[in-house]
Amino acid sequence: MTSGPLLVTALAAALAAGPASTPPPAPGATTAAATATETPRIPYEMFRLANGLTVILNVDHGAPLVGVHVQYDVGSKDEKPGRTGFAHLFEHLMFQGTEHLPKGLEDRLVDAAGGDANGSTAQDTTVYWQQVPSNALEQMLFIGSERMGFLLPTLDQAKLDNQRDVVRNERRQSYEMQPYGLAYDKILSNLWNPEFPYHWMTIGSHEDLEAATLQDVRDFFERWYGPENAVLSISGDIDPARTRALVEKWFAGIPGKTKPLHQLPDPKPLAQETRVTMEDRVQLPRLYVAWQTPKVFAAGDAALDLLGQILTDGKSARLVKRLVMEEQIAQSVSAGQSSQALAGMFLVVATPKPGVPLDRLEREIDEEIARIAKEPPTAVELERAKNKIEAGAVFGLEPVGGFGGRAATLANYFLRAGDPGFLEKDLERYRFATAADVSEAARTFLRKDARVVLNVVPKTGAPAPAAAAAEGSAR
Repeated sequence: MTSGPLLVTALAAALAAGPASTPPPAPGATTAAATATETPRIPYEMFRLANGLTVILNVDHGAPLVGVHVQYDVGSKDEKPGRTGFAHLFEHLMFQGTEHLPKGLEDRLVDAAGGDANGSTAQDTTVYWQQVPSNALEQMLFIGSERMGFLLPTLDQAKLDNQRDVVRNERRQSYEMQPYGLAYDKILSNLWNPEFPYHWMTIGSHEDLEAATLQDVRDFFERWYGPENAVLSISGDIDPARTRALVEKWFAGIPGKTKPLHQLPDPKPLAQETRVTMEDRVQLPRLYVAWQTPKVFAAGDAALDLLGQILTDGKSARLVKRLVMEEQIAQSVSAGQSSQALAGMFLVVATPKPGVPLDRLEREIDEEIARIAKEPPTAVELERAKNKIEAGAVFGLEPVGGFGGRAATLANYFLRAGDPGFLEKDLERYRFATAADVSEAARTFLRKDARVVLNVVPKTGAPAPAAAAAEGSAR
């Protein structure tokens, strides 16, 4: 589930703060203020620098902390066949030093401030964030501006070769040497047509990484990593006027250009069921079932989020209750909607108990999906799913910084919906969803004649699985 965690970016904080007043915006700014509506909104101020950089500020004096979040509208969706893995490669290169920020200095600055920092690359976006005491704000803005404006002067063949080797080793350790590690790659390559940019994993392939030239990666950076294709979101214990002045000090001098055009292809629909078997160095087989589904915020997306909750979130969820708790034929089972900018994927993953064939798990999973497609979930099931989505979002997004904090969510809403204050409309998708909507989504999108079924089975000669756990135990 990906759209659910975007929901309530700071609902808990907004509720705790009560009605908020926002200082008058700087000239040229637009302001969204908290209002006395059913859903509290996060007060923010948004403005754009002359070079195209979008800046979002959210004031919260609850703790002397600040979250600084830079998000680029680039991910593996912006790559093409034969040139995969570039966005993730740049996530690594961005930590290797710049013209005025020697390698390692960022870590020392963050550590000296007592903060945290990280970055990640996904199919749609690339993010870098720091959460630090508010008196270290300017140092974090310096780091972000260096990445954006001063990376290329120090990007040479030695750095590229070094980080290319690091990424290839990461692929080996995180995927190729991990049990079931390449299952996701197998699913993507069968679910999406080769030209569609979700066909490959974000980390890319060895062949494409090896083929990348220094000019290739420099061109990729110049196209996608300018201020016109980025959002700077700052949340926490800040003074808006001073923060704006600091942003202009460190970012306004970076040259901007015309915002790049993103490819927006539609995937080729699956015309039939595709069945794949993959051998792996595992003790137990595992079942994966995947469907093409709507992109984020599209019709059916929220209903599929709710369906994933109803099927596998908690011991009372349908598949967990049946397969894990009652019949005890599965070690674990999970299901959920992954909704992205271009398309979504609904995925069910189930691991059997030793001796239980995968076809039995598949048959019973199909029965439960068919049942909910025919008969809508109960009012209790639907309300529980809605409450879990909202509660999970509230408790997961309390920090001002981090991968899911307030700064990140304001930036996400801007990039995905064009509106940092999209919280209320996002929540309404779930609040207004009906049991019939969930049932219809299952009928429409989770069809047996348009899906990928992957069976991961132990490689010949792999160790035998351990004895089944005692009856009554479940994970």
